[in-house]
Amino acid sequence: MSKSLESHLHAAGDIVGLLRNQQVGPNVYPGVPGEFSNWRNEQRAWANSCVLFNQSYHMAELMVEGPDAFAFLNGLGINSFKNFVPYRAKQYVPVSHDGFVIGDVILFYLAENQFNLVGRAPTLNWLMFHAETGDHDVTLTYDERTAARPDPENRRHYRYQIQGPNAAKVIEDATGKAAPDLKFFHMCDMEIGGKTVVALRHGMAGQPGYELMGPWEDRDAVHSALVAAGKAHKMALVGGRTYSSNTIESGWIPSPLPAVYTGEAMQSYREWLSTNHYEANCSVGGSYVPDSVEGYYLSPWDLGYGPFVKFDHDFIGRAALEKMAEMPKRKKVTLALDSESVTDAIYTQFEKEGLRAKYMEFPSAVYSMHPFDRVEKDGALVGVSTWIAYSANEGKMLTLAIVDEAFAEPGTEVDFIWGEPDGGTSKPTVEPHRQVTIKAVVAAVPYSEVARTSYAKSWRNTAA
Repeated sequence: MSKSLESHLHAAGDIVGLLRNQQVGPNVYPGVPGEFSNWRNEQRAWANSCVLFNQSYHMAELMVEGPDAFAFLNGLGINSFKNFVPYRAKQYVPVSHDGFVIGDVILFYLAENQFNLVGRAPTLNWLMFHAETGDHDVTLTYDERTAARPDPENRRHYRYQIQGPNAAKVIEDATGKAAPDLKFFHMCDMEIGGKTVVALRHGMAGQPGYELMGPWEDRDAVHSALVAAGKAHKMALVGGRTYSSNTIESGWIPSPLPAVYTGEAMQSYREWLSTNHYEANCSVGGSYVPDSVEGYYLSPWDLGYGPFVKFDHDFIGRAALEKMAEMPKRKKVTLALDSESVTDAIYTQFEKEGLRAKYMEFPSAVYSMHPFDRVEKDGALVGVSTWIAYSANEGKMLTLAIVDEAFAEPGTEVDFIWGEPDGGTSKPTVEPHRQVTIKAVVAAVPYSEVARTSYAKSWRNTAA
């Protein structure tokens, strides 16, 4: 029988050490090959033609239904629900009682009293806890990601994305109609392969496009129709290896550690969570090792979600965020790593004697579920990097980082510390190694010019 997260943490004592030495690596992307062609061409396709992402397997999903569904969700998110109506969507962000991010998901408003939330498990767990322990008239139905379920071929919905300059052309050929002129995060119905499909105007990998969803049993018919329509427009299928790198150009940080491990107000939640839940099994990696796990907690402003924070409704964490709103903020930036410094780090793999630098995987060099690396200036800590990957479109190794405001100006030179201290942790993705310093330059976020200039005004291109 599993025990509670609270008792698990109490027994471990050192929460930071527990998370850093978890025996799991980064999130997996099951259900699709690692590569359909090769990851370089697959990356280039989302910039030059278009790609088809199959997202049907790696994300968890939660249906929230019932007379109180709207009020229930509104009371747990920082987002305003003013003018939120069916067939709209939003990036939904709940925070702890102390105002730190628990996670973020995409919230689809499907119909009156019916919502669908998709993303990593922490946000969905938080909602299920409050549904079970509160008094709202809601029904929640959880659909686990493929990698953590016994019946991987029995999900509720499929989910595809068409992204890139030719995305609208593929949709036109697949539907036989002009691509719908939707505003960002607006939805509509369309027919593809003889099936009704819910389409969301969305963008990933720094490019515009559509996210498509429908009943699981329709997945093959819709996928086949999209592949057929994409042939004339050089559409590439994207594998799991490539998919994990797409966020680096668009500027979305996918890895906030859920801020649930400390705080008296969060104790009842930790007692509800078990050692089977995500929070007890996720891993942290990187060169940044704080004195307390709270050093890993991120605010909405850290993630660029400052524009989401609205005090037009009551929600858990509001009082804390009202205080934070008046305090100095860190800024989300891209770090463009110096190519010569990166090459020097990679070159250590060819040294026969002594510890080499941490092996750098391509295209995504992330080796834990929640990466945190030090960003320094003249040896002093000025920020943390939270994601690292290579972009074939930019010809650069890039990271998404959060830095003190004084160092957030594009062009600022900083140092990125690659590798874990003391030879590395015991994670199976970590070999004995030495830390190295890689030069970096602060750059805009998103790094992709398309994302900066053609996305609707949003968290991606609005200063926090």
